[in-house]
Amino acid sequence: MENLQTNDRKHARLAAVEELTVKVLDDTDIKEKYRAPYTLTAYSIYSYSIYSYCLLSVLISFVLGLSIGVLITRPDPQRQTDRITTARQGRRLDIENVSYTGVAFVNNHRSDFNRQIYPKHLNDDLRDILKDNKGTNVNFRRTPNEDTVLYDNVYWGPEIENSMPQGYGENSAELWERYVGGSEVVKMEIGCGRMQNRLVTFRDGIRACVRYRQNTDQIQGEIFSFYVGRLLNLTNLAPSVVKIVDLKDKLWRNVVNDIAAAKWSRNRAIVLTQYVPSLEPAHIPDVFKSSTRHLNKIDVYNMSNEENETSDITKELLIEKMRIKDVRSKAKNIEKFSRIDMRLNDKTVKSFLELAQWSDLIVFDYLTANLDRIVNNLFNYQWNENIMNGPAHNLAKKMDSGLLVFLDNESGLLHGYRLLKKYNVYHSLLLDSLCVFRKSTIDALKRLHYKQDVGAKLSDMFHLRNSAVVRDVLPALPEKNSKVLHERIGRVLSQVQKCEEALR
Repeated sequence: MENLQTNDRKHARLAAVEELTVKVLDDTDIKEKYRAPYTLTAYSIYSYSIYSYCLLSVLISFVLGLSIGVLITRPDPQRQTDRITTARQGRRLDIENVSYTGVAFVNNHRSDFNRQIYPKHLNDDLRDILKDNKGTNVNFRRTPNEDTVLYDNVYWGPEIENSMPQGYGENSAELWERYVGGSEVVKMEIGCGRMQNRLVTFRDGIRACVRYRQNTDQIQGEIFSFYVGRLLNLTNLAPSVVKIVDLKDKLWRNVVNDIAAAKWSRNRAIVLTQYVPSLEPAHIPDVFKSSTRHLNKIDVYNMSNEENETSDITKELLIEKMRIKDVRSKAKNIEKFSRIDMRLNDKTVKSFLELAQWSDLIVFDYLTANLDRIVNNLFNYQWNENIMNGPAHNLAKKMDSGLLVFLDNESGLLHGYRLLKKYNVYHSLLLDSLCVFRKSTIDALKRLHYKQDVGAKLSDMFHLRNSAVVRDVLPALPEKNSKVLHERIGRVLSQVQKCEEALR
């Protein structure tokens, strides 16, 4: 009986469930369906508990992750203090270590994402052309190589610099000073320019030119111009030293009668300059002869193509910053390069070696305001149009090495400065025509101008290289002249900057 009742109750519940299911399925109004009272079943209760557990897990995971993130990213006070201290200590500027070009990577580490992948058969030049630099304004400059003729728009490259004549460096000057200090003259004869100058021969056969002047400022101009050359690391000035005409000195005791015949006065300062043999006249380059004179990277490019071999096999020209899809349009983009790599023939190299020395000569003569060289030609051009075709005044070239020798610099720094109002226009004509420089010379000028100590350095050189006897007779360079020199250094650097901006 009890089993029958139990079965009846089960059938009743199933009937109720089937009735409810049919009612829900028959209801086509979705809104009314969801508005109907929610009927809890064992299945719905189970699903609800599952969803609650998942939601609780997500919330716990979020809170735990947030807590860990806060702990990890919390700043370390000690680390911040160290970083600020390091930054403050690194604010001091050292001009010697400032790099004006190039890119530095922290710890010399380059990310793998920066590496460029190219086919193995491509050379460096083709790879560089294929680089896509359209999306950045950063100019990653390549290091000049042995075939670089010009780089950074205004500087002679290693192919020229590495072939420059050795000339007279700092060691040559020191050796000459020690040699003259322990030598004696055995012969004295007419030579070396003006009437009272003399060509002297030492006991071992070495010769020297002696510059004698009545005006002390010409002796100052000669020796201090030589010192300026040393500060710029120029090797085109023969070693020179100041001595006093003292007949009791062993230097002169063998030529007392010759000194009297030359009408030299005692206790006068003279300049002894090492004699340079095998010299020939030096002529003004064509690029500086005409009234439209100029030397810039375009001229270097054109001369390279005109004078160099035309074989595509032996000639390699890389013009950096040129990204030309059509090779035929190269002529229209000729001014867009900053560097020239080319294998030059001997004739072109020889021509560029002389032009590189002229770069230094123009800078040097502008700084010292030398009147007796190219300015002399420019000034006389108004009366003699052919004077630019003749040999340059007070400039010679060694036949064996091609070294240009800057002779007779006595008008520099003093006499030339007094006449700047009259002749400075001619100095500026030459400097304004120049837009290719030697990097070592410009770097030396930048250091002198930044430290503002060119006068102090010249004074130190004068006191260290000359005895008290010489300093009593020959004054140091006046301070006002040192200031003028500093101003003219700034003018040269302004010309370099102007060229960089105009040719960029």
